[in-house]
Amino acid sequence: MADDDNPPPRRGLGGEKKPTINDVARLAGVSKKTVSRVINQSPFVKEETRENINRIIAEIGFSPDPQARGLAFRRSFLIGLVYDNPNPQYVVNMQLGMLDAMRGSGYELVVHPCNRNNPTFLADFRRFIERQKLSGVVLTPSVSEDDRVKAILDEVGCAYIRIASVPVDEPEHIIVSNDRLGGRAAARHLAELGHTRIGFISGPPSFRSSHERRGGFEEGLKDRKLKLPDDHVMQGAYTFETGISCGAELLKLSPRPTAIFAANDEMAAGVLHAIRRAGLKCPDDVSVVGFDDFQIASSVWPPLTTVRTPTREIGRMAAEKLIGATEADEEEHPREAAPATSPALVVRDSTGPAPR
Repeated sequence: MADDDNPPPRRGLGGEKKPTINDVARLAGVSKKTVSRVINQSPFVKEETRENINRIIAEIGFSPDPQARGLAFRRSFLIGLVYDNPNPQYVVNMQLGMLDAMRGSGYELVVHPCNRNNPTFLADFRRFIERQKLSGVVLTPSVSEDDRVKAILDEVGCAYIRIASVPVDEPEHIIVSNDRLGGRAAARHLAELGHTRIGFISGPPSFRSSHERRGGFEEGLKDRKLKLPDDHVMQGAYTFETGISCGAELLKLSPRPTAIFAANDEMAAGVLHAIRRAGLKCPDDVSVVGFDDFQIASSVWPPLTTVRTPTREIGRMAAEKLIGATEADEEEHPREAAPATSPALVVRDSTGPAPR
């Protein structure tokens, strides 16, 4: 009886034995996994090994079976992106970054939007992973912050990378965006401009990034002997609409804030709308700072001062790290772990000195 490592010889039309992937691997002195990588043009193979395998394939006339790689590894060559982020631009940038890394690797991207508040969330997630037979999955906030999701992935044996604002896993499974540092940078910028009455619009409480951005902002204010009063904090949802409504509430305060920090660009754009509705000008009457530096930040008027997080770069790093872990074996050295990223302030026209 044949087994997976010693399949019965294939025969051509004339009865001659067809060369197999086992033959190529034996002659090259590598594993079937490495041969399959070369066939699928994966970049994770040493050039010397690649040339040797291609030479042997040409010499013995091996013709790969299109279905063989999936059968050999008992998995697909698919990488999943799982998200529940309400900001569409975040998802697009993350996809673009992952596709940058996957180009030419033989892997394809499958996306899975979800809702953590749905009672069937975990069951749906497990079904997605098992049906697609994913090689690995990239988890974005706030799904990445849910340890129940990690437990499912460990149980089914699926590789994963979690993207989060703080370390929530072992280094090989995490990319950290360090959102707290971005909050501090926003506070420092507004304080240096002379603002002392500052409002803050938070994201959803289910997102760790909301707490990290607020925490960093309050720490930055405290460093400059300033405080964020409770009535100057509004609960948003990372959406344009909540930016408008929360911004309008802050502008009703007496005295009103001279600056508002919104925890993402969508809400900051909404604040700009609320300022115009109130008959005020930005930044003459109220300065505004956002977070993310997505395309909307440079498209609104005035262009937003914001904290840049390299979302596309994070997506690329996550996919590279995931593929590197999946592809590593005895012939190849695994790729080095991707470093954490740091946010950076981008100053544009929506901030100015505090009005006298």
